[in-house]
Amino acid sequence: MNKMPLAALCAAILSTPPSAAHALQPPELADAADSAFDRRAEQLVDVLAGGIAFADYFDPSFQTAVPEAQFQAITASLLAQYGQPLSIDKATTANGRAGTVLLRFEKGVATIALEVGPGTDARATGLRITNFEAANDSFDKVAAELAALPGRTGFLVAELDGGAVRPLAAAHADTQFAIGSTFKLYILDELAAQVAAGKRRWSDVVPLSHQSFSSAGTGNWPKDTPVTLQSLANWMISVSDNSATDTLIHLLGREKIEARMRATGHSAPSRNIPFLTTVEAFALKGDNFANERTAFVAGDDQAQRALIDANADRLVMSNIDGVSFSGGPRFIDSLEWFASPNDIARAMIGLRARRSDTAMAAMAINNGVGGAGPAARWSYLGYKGGSELGVISMSLLGQRKADGKWFVVTASWNNPDAAVPSETMVGLVTRLLALAAK
Repeated sequence: MNKMPLAALCAAILSTPPSAAHALQPPELADAADSAFDRRAEQLVDVLAGGIAFADYFDPSFQTAVPEAQFQAITASLLAQYGQPLSIDKATTANGRAGTVLLRFEKGVATIALEVGPGTDARATGLRITNFEAANDSFDKVAAELAALPGRTGFLVAELDGGAVRPLAAAHADTQFAIGSTFKLYILDELAAQVAAGKRRWSDVVPLSHQSFSSAGTGNWPKDTPVTLQSLANWMISVSDNSATDTLIHLLGREKIEARMRATGHSAPSRNIPFLTTVEAFALKGDNFANERTAFVAGDDQAQRALIDANADRLVMSNIDGVSFSGGPRFIDSLEWFASPNDIARAMIGLRARRSDTAMAAMAINNGVGGAGPAARWSYLGYKGGSELGVISMSLLGQRKADGKWFVVTASWNNPDAAVPSETMVGLVTRLLALAAK
C-alpha cells in the first residue's frame, strides 16, 4: 500500500546526496583529498565489521541522513546475506573526492560508490552499494534463502514468449500473496486500454479528485488541481503516489479495473473485488472502522461492495486513524491486494501486449534497481513494487540485451507477525535479475 523505498534500495542501500561542496575543489586540496579517499576506502572493511566508530568515519551530513541505528540495521542485513567483508579488491577515483571501491565479502564482491568531504579530516559524505556480484550464485541458492525467511515467500523468473510464461525458476508461483502497491499495474493496464480504445487521451486534463496518504508526487497539493492522465500514471507507478492512484480508480471505474484484472487471467480475482482504493484500505485497517472491517472480511463480493458504497462518505482520508498503524502488520491476509507470481507475470504480458509506449515508459521511470550492475544487461526494465508493514513485493519486466527476449522477475514476502526488511528482499531480487540476464 505504501510506496516501496523506491529509488531502489539495492542501488542505494546506504546513501546521502552529494555535498554541494563537491562541485568545487581548490587545486591545492587535490593531493590531500586523494589520500583521504584512499584512506577511507581502505577503512571500509573495518567500518562494516564494526571496528571503526560510526561518527569517526562518516561526516555529520551523512549521520543526519542515515542515523547510526539505521546504518547498523542495514549493515547487519547486508552481512547476513553476503557474509563478512574481507578485503578491498580495487579503489579508483577520478578527482580524489569520489570514486568506486570493489569490496570483497565472503559471498561475492560489492561495487561501492564512496565520497569524502573536504578538509584534512575528510570523513565520508556518501556511501552507496551500486551492485553486488554473488560468487557462484544460482537460482537454487536464492530460492533457499527466500524459503528461509520468516513468514511466506514466493517468486518467479520466467521468459515471456508471446502469451506464454516459461519459468526458469519458481517457488509457490501459484500462491496468493499480499502485494501492496503492485496492484497499480492493473490500473495502468486499464488506463492504457481506454486510451487505445479512443475513450481517453494521455494528455487529457482531469482534477486531482481524491487525496490519500503516501503521495510523494502530489503531497499537500490542493484538491482538484488539474493534472494530465500521463502525469497521474507516472506518479502512480514511479513513486507509488496514492492520491494519483485513487483519482484514477474513481475516474476509470472500479468495475472496469476489476474486469481488466480478470481479463489478464488472475487466478483468484475475488480477492481483489471490490477493488479497493488506498484510502478505503487504510480506513478499514484502522481502529475507527473495526465493525465495518469485521463485516467486510466476512462478506462475499456483493456484500463487500455494498458496504463500501454505503460508507463512501465515511471512508475518507480525514477519518483514518493513523495511530493504528504505529505497531506491526495489520490484516495483511484479509485486507490488501493479492496476486500470485504467475498472476503478476500474466499482468505483465497484458501490459506489454497493449503496445503503449507511454505505459511502458511510466514503468521504466524507476526501474527498481538503479542504473548499475544487473540493470546494464537489459535494454528495457520496467518495475512496480509495493510494501507495507509485513508486506514486500517486487516485480520487473525486462528485455534482455543479449538476445532481445522478454522476462519477468517477481517475488513477494508476507509476514503477518513482524515487519520485513526491504533491503533483504531487494538484494535477493537483484540477484534473481542478474541470474536471468545471463
